[in-house]
Amino acid sequence: MERLPGIGPRTAQRLALHLLRQPQESVHKLANALLTARNQVGLCKKCFHLSAEDICDICNNDARDRGLLCVVADSKDLIALERTREYKGLYHVLGGLISPMDGIGPEMLQVSSLIERIDQNNVKEVILALTPSIEGDTTSLYLARLLKPFTNVSRIAYGLPVGSELEYADDITLTRALEGRRSLQ
Repeated sequence: MERLPGIGPRTAQRLALHLLRQPQESVHKLANALLTARNQVGLCKKCFHLSAEDICDICNNDARDRGLLCVVADSKDLIALERTREYKGLYHVLGGLISPMDGIGPEMLQVSSLIERIDQNNVKEVILALTPSIEGDTTSLYLARLLKPFTNVSRIAYGLPVGSELEYADDITLTRALEGRRSLQ
């Protein structure tokens, strides 16, 4: 249990003890639910968000603004932005951030598919909603230079503390960050 993100030794112990006290049928249901989710959930073929279908509900929603594309590092950031209920466009999940120290370059992320989407779908604005960190800044600058010839590029405002993660930010902070975005120079 300790290997799960955000779970320390004491919480892991509490969870393990709780599961051991449960009826065997309940533990089997939980294990089966986890296995089913693991086997059925894949990536959307358009935006690379987690989805049980080939195309996720967000990409299938005709009410979304198809001229607006928000780029996030991973699905937990997309989920955090969706919680605000303020953003009405589509998303593109990169699958991480550029991190030379970890051996992650742009070719390991969904960058070429991003360019393809922008080119084929008449995207008017790309919003970079990447974590304000060295890796997030590096990725944002790389993408801004790459995408500027194709479309307008903006970045969410720095309403978030540097080094924080989008998934832990409250809804109001995320909403203000989206509203305060500005073009990258």
